[in-house]
Amino acid sequence: MGLIQVFAFCLILTSCSKCSNARFVEHMQQDGADGDLPDRGFSSRGAGGAGFAFASYYNDHMVLQQAPRRAVIWGTYPDIGDRIIVKLSGPANSSVYGAEVRPGLIPGVGVWAVTLVPVPSGGPYSIQAMADDGATIAISDVLFGDVWVCSGQSNMQFTTDQIFNASKELNESSQYKDIRLFTVAMKESAVPFPDLQAVAEPWSLPNATTVGRSPFHYFSAVCWLFGKRLYQTLGYPIGLIDTTWGGTPVEAWSSPDALSKCGVKEEAGGKMEEEEGEKTGNSEVFPPYQGPGGNSVLWNAMVNPLLNMTIYGAIWYQGEQDSSTAVMRNRYNCTFPAMIDDWRLKFSTASQQTRPDFPFGFVQLSGNTPDMSVTVGFPDIRWHQTADFGYVPNPRMKGVFMSVAMDLPDFTSPWGSIHPRDKQDVAERLFMAGMAVAYGRSPLPEGPRPVSIVQQGDNVVVNYAAGDWLRVLSKEGFEFCCSWNGHQQQCSSKTAWWLPTPIMGSNSTSLILDASVCGAGQFILGLRYAWRESPCVFKRCAVYSDQNGLPGPPFVTLKPVISANTIGGNVGGGGEFTYDIDWSKQQVIPE
Repeated sequence: MGLIQVFAFCLILTSCSKCSNARFVEHMQQDGADGDLPDRGFSSRGAGGAGFAFASYYNDHMVLQQAPRRAVIWGTYPDIGDRIIVKLSGPANSSVYGAEVRPGLIPGVGVWAVTLVPVPSGGPYSIQAMADDGATIAISDVLFGDVWVCSGQSNMQFTTDQIFNASKELNESSQYKDIRLFTVAMKESAVPFPDLQAVAEPWSLPNATTVGRSPFHYFSAVCWLFGKRLYQTLGYPIGLIDTTWGGTPVEAWSSPDALSKCGVKEEAGGKMEEEEGEKTGNSEVFPPYQGPGGNSVLWNAMVNPLLNMTIYGAIWYQGEQDSSTAVMRNRYNCTFPAMIDDWRLKFSTASQQTRPDFPFGFVQLSGNTPDMSVTVGFPDIRWHQTADFGYVPNPRMKGVFMSVAMDLPDFTSPWGSIHPRDKQDVAERLFMAGMAVAYGRSPLPEGPRPVSIVQQGDNVVVNYAAGDWLRVLSKEGFEFCCSWNGHQQQCSSKTAWWLPTPIMGSNSTSLILDASVCGAGQFILGLRYAWRESPCVFKRCAVYSDQNGLPGPPFVTLKPVISANTIGGNVGGGGEFTYDIDWSKQQVIPE
């Protein structure tokens, strides 16, 4: 039996002691002094005295996944072989379930679990569990709706009290009583935990405190804003689980199974292999702490414990940390898709209810520093976030959606330019894509992507799809790969180079670029767009859709070379070529 099956059938609670789950958490110390890592809230009791309890993420005010999926309820009881009776009571369903207490992984600690019948959205419900000896535990004000997990590093952790117009958002939050919030405490572990070691924020109704506790504490702004837009549109309860930690790489959030798919070595204690290559300086230095970077340490402590809960989907904002070294960023086109695959597999396997292809959304990295000459790091990660296709969903990343955020920098953010305060646009774009991919409520809204490129002497025409309707706000952002050798397929600095080319003219479906920047006798090998750490100032990149206002995503494309007769002429010599961009194939970033 594999590790995930062990956790699915031998659940143990490592945190709760002879208490009802509604009160299983107790306040820990307040945030540490400046420079100390805050514990973010609540501590659970020791594992040695585990008694009759629900698992750590079942408490009053929670949201369980609605029909057609079936919610799972589980917990612990010390007497192996006893029977637990679970009763669900509410407006649309009252039912009773039985479960035998089975041995867990800790001697003397048993676990029990029941799977509810499908329950439609709404509530409130109460859930009561009773043991053979008459002991009872209960939770109340339980709603059924859609449950979303929100994860990543500090831009997902970035709290609602830190965003633009925070006071308005916080003051209005209490209007949304059917949105419920839960925040996982920041913990790491070298081994997988089947339940959370600690909870920062138990399931809570939204208000100014629960939505905006304090900076980088709780609650995630992107998660809250995304969930609020879902609720406003869908009209039924939304449960949001915030499991985030700033300054952390994707490797820390990935299981050993996922990392093995990409050849990432597993070191003792979860440490990552020594990284080599240049650093870009994008590693987070604000807030004043650095999250753990060891392989799987956050998967073990902050994701694996959630697997038995039935969820609807997940959203993700991360990648800044992996941009900081060549090793991590160059494998991100493997590690990120592999993590998504693995999360889907393990959530589905453990709960037996979560969809094996549950929708997964992410935020493509925003801008960072005002130095618009930086061409490595963030641009590589943005491309790799799409598995080198340039868009999602794609053949490698099905059921995935994204928010393009490269045009939303905040160079004067008091939290550092790596932490833009405009999370409203980020979440709105994520919501727009999610309604299409996760809910099938609309066609997929996208920014314009080119379909063909034509060179006519000193002009290059970039054609977009007929329905894109371009809005051009800047002449800057495009670059040609220029070379004396028309047969090569690389854009290395030794034999070819990237040069900016201005937009000379445009209409609703095409742009004209200046090919003469390559110089007489040189060949144009490729074209890229918005390939900068910070491609533009706020909402002033070059290409947008005039229909939905979304920016054209960054891209890179190379002209296919089949034979000497197909490379086209050189610049200044009457050169001409035409080629269609095949978006069904991955494009490796040119060296």
